Amino acid sequence: MHRPSSPPETPARLGELDCHLLAEGTHWRAYERLGAHPCRVDDTDGFRFAVWAPNERRVSVVGPFNGWNGNVHPMELRAECGVWERFVPGLAHGTLYKFEICTAYGEVVAKADPYARWSECPPASASRLWQQTPFRWRDHAWLEQRGRTTQRDRPISIYEVHLGSWRRHPDGRVHGYLELADALVDYVRELGFTHLELLPVAEHPFGGSWGYQPTALFAPSARFGTPDELRALIDRCHRAGIGVILDWVAGHFPDDAHGLARFDGTGLYEHEDPRHGRHRGWNTLIYNFGRREVANFLLANALYWLREFHIDGLRVDAVAAMLYLDYDRAPGEWIANVHGGRENLDAVEFLRRLNRLVRDEAPPGAMTIAEESTAWPGVTQPADRGGLGFDLKWNLGWMNDTLRYLRRDPVHRRFHHDELTFGLLYAFHERFVLPLSHDEVVYGKRSLLAKMPGDPWQRFANLRLCLAYLYTQPGKKLLFMGGEFAQAREWHHDRELDWHLLGDPPHAGVRRLVRDLNFLYRTQSPLAAGDGADAGFRWIDCSDAEQSVVAYGRVDPGSDACVLVVCNFTPVPRHEYRVGAPYPGAYRELLNTDAVEYGGSGLGNLGAVATEPVPCHDAAQSLRLTLPPLAALILQPP
Repeated sequence: MHRPSSPPETPARLGELDCHLLAEGTHWRAYERLGAHPCRVDDTDGFRFAVWAPNERRVSVVGPFNGWNGNVHPMELRAECGVWERFVPGLAHGTLYKFEICTAYGEVVAKADPYARWSECPPASASRLWQQTPFRWRDHAWLEQRGRTTQRDRPISIYEVHLGSWRRHPDGRVHGYLELADALVDYVRELGFTHLELLPVAEHPFGGSWGYQPTALFAPSARFGTPDELRALIDRCHRAGIGVILDWVAGHFPDDAHGLARFDGTGLYEHEDPRHGRHRGWNTLIYNFGRREVANFLLANALYWLREFHIDGLRVDAVAAMLYLDYDRAPGEWIANVHGGRENLDAVEFLRRLNRLVRDEAPPGAMTIAEESTAWPGVTQPADRGGLGFDLKWNLGWMNDTLRYLRRDPVHRRFHHDELTFGLLYAFHERFVLPLSHDEVVYGKRSLLAKMPGDPWQRFANLRLCLAYLYTQPGKKLLFMGGEFAQAREWHHDRELDWHLLGDPPHAGVRRLVRDLNFLYRTQSPLAAGDGADAGFRWIDCSDAEQSVVAYGRVDPGSDACVLVVCNFTPVPRHEYRVGAPYPGAYRELLNTDAVEYGGSGLGNLGAVATEPVPCHDAAQSLRLTLPPLAALILQPP
């Protein structure tokens, strides 16, 4: 457990400015002052502890160094900000500790440090002392390039990963951060994804929550290694040209006894009234966003990940649950706001502050993404124009409509054509990410492949068509792990993906298709440059419901470069199918999801097709195409 030490720089006591900012709720580096930090007092090395607990009778630091006895190291209250502090000499990096709290009601409880940088590996629950030594970041070129441009204006293709189940050792052990820095980064780079998104890595007691019920927001999960080993994984991603997005959970927390729940014997971080303070469906507690110190805790945590771990973006989980007071509640189980409405006004202001802070205080180029499942207006509009200020929003409506359509037997799809086209009515109201996420492949929803109807060949063809449709529609892209090679079983957090499937040609073909789609998406500017404006998309034909065919163009508004996309959602080949062409000449077939190398039948247009002077779809020229069954064509004009 020995660790090379660096000269302690943390003062032994909070300064007046610290106390003022903490009481005001605007200490954006609170993680440098609260928690446990190495320091030196009278030439003696040790750790300084500080914890916000304004209503306690007594708070003590306990651990193996004092026999977990709360009478040995009682702390001193700074009444001006409600923080208790204490210097304890002689403690070493890695030592276990908790805070023993005697509440105003006389109850004695042991709580983990809310600001702990490191924790015991669950199911153990103590905090660990972390003595940070200078980490040797080597991603300077990445950060400099990121700061020169806006991430949201570039191609973003996200590979979503749960670290504990991507790969496992033969004996079932998870791969650690350093092992993943080798295998995972090379894999993501080979497939051409621009970003890696990690399901929450903050420490969480219950593995089955996938990280979405964290108890130590500042501590990377010890399941996979140390905080510096996570830094090494992120650094490796950046040096490979891959951004890192972190799932960030600020909407709720579990009620584990060692965590934040009833920290002082009452609702300190949460609301006291369960009509405000508990999610019924998840049986978790809701942060009191209107309390200055609680909002400060969360906002400082967001900046902590962006500053200290060089995270490129935060995907904020369950925003809808934060925004609505009646979320998952029956009438009478919630309390209206001061205007009589169901909007959580404190959460609205919290989210706006979050996005302003990321813009103003985080390293340049950091972004925020909302998982917001309703039609709340202006999620990606600036806060000063009445919006919430996020950079991007998950388009869950597109995901639900598209998967609902694709689950249908193709013979019935002509009656549900609007499920393909409806999303374009609002595609540019926000800046969207199109997700095929983890939520769609668990709890009986089946894997993407298993959702598809038909015999085995048709299921693979439908999935290839689904993936091409994802990559050619307006919006950034997100694919959960396993989808890239047609994982057959539902995902389960306690087992690795079915990597053996890559030995089967149909699965290997899907993986090859995803690689090629990522390449096209990154190199063909029309597929990305027009994501955020309706000028980037043109329907050519959205009305052929009878044959379940759609044709559209993607356009780069800056150069008028375009590509043509034609999708046949039936297993019937369409010969001599005519599509209006924006330009005369020979169109090159950039990609055909029915190609043999992807596992298809090989039906197509021999790599190119020339226009004919036959008017069609309001164009003077048209293409006479062969449409393969259950397939998409991507064509490039001359």
